Amino acid sequence: MTDSPNRSSLLMRHPLWEDALAMLCGTAMVALGIAFYGHAGLLTGGTVGLALLVKYSLGWPFGLAFFLLNLPFYALAIWRMGWAFTLRTVCAVGLVSLFAELTPRWVRFAELNLFYAATFGGFAMGLGLLMLFRHRASLGGVNILALYLQDRFGLRAGMVQMVADASIVTAAIFIVATDKVALSVLGAVALNLVLAINHRAGRYMGTS
Repeated sequence: MTDSPNRSSLLMRHPLWEDALAMLCGTAMVALGIAFYGHAGLLTGGTVGLALLVKYSLGWPFGLAFFLLNLPFYALAIWRMGWAFTLRTVCAVGLVSLFAELTPRWVRFAELNLFYAATFGGFAMGLGLLMLFRHRASLGGVNILALYLQDRFGLRAGMVQMVADASIVTAAIFIVATDKVALSVLGAVALNLVLAINHRAGRYMGTS
């Protein structure tokens, strides 16, 4: 879809250094939230949640599982969102995979309240995703589908993501204790409220 001349004149392009800084900050925030969840034994939705399930059930490193699970979604990204978006997403996935392995070495928790971990871990991941979305990147998987549906049909990315994430977290009841599944649903709501409130089509005018 092309922008009209009037709208195009209003758009402000992000310079490369802004995209790079947003990529670094956004992926670091997501990795911090993952560190909260990994330490507390919680889950979230999307490919991050699936990678945590693989980690808990099979003992794989999160970074490896997350990177591999995203591979099938790149074809949809190229087809529907373009090469620029896909390359940014590949970079974001790679950085989260790396930071998710390094963050537990940089930050250690002597005590971590589960309610706090679920809520503020969700907020941290939501803020990180918001940075990536506003610079035309994502973390693959459901993110790609949510962004496509928003661009194509005007559906809020946060709402699409919330439905998918809640379904994934609820399905995890067979692997994770029920109380942690309930807290994980709370975390998924926290994450996606950040997106639903702050990432609406047409509200943010800057593009890269």
